[in-house]
Amino acid sequence: MKSTAYFTRTILTYLEQRAETDPLFAKSFAKTDKNIDDCITYILNTVQKSGCNGFADEEIYLMATDYYEQDNINIGKPINARTVVNHVVILTEEEKAEARQEAIKKLQNEAYTKMKQPVKKAKRVELNTQPTLFDF
Repeated sequence: MKSTAYFTRTILTYLEQRAETDPLFAKSFAKTDKNIDDCITYILNTVQKSGCNGFADEEIYLMATDYYEQDNINIGKPINARTVVNHVVILTEEEKAEARQEAIKKLQNEAYTKMKQPVKKAKRVELNTQPTLFDF
């Protein structure tokens, strides 16, 4: 199953928050035979069967909770799909600093690699090497 990591993280975050506030769901969420990868597979198969391209957050979250609450559920086969989450990613100051440091390090590595490459010398091209009658 290939799904965007952000989609998976968004679903998992919702489920964890729901389990914290809903003791009944917490029992379902704690089942050892359930996992987030199968949950995502179930969601993707359910979406594909519907034929629709867009869903409200609540509809997707309902599919995720259905997966954990139902014992005999057919998740379907893994699907290679790209998912889009229409949420704004809010980074903490620590995450911003880490991303900035990674970007700087990447630029430094690229510059260093470029500097290590040998400089190619241009070939000297002689124009008009044949003598002519009009050479002065």
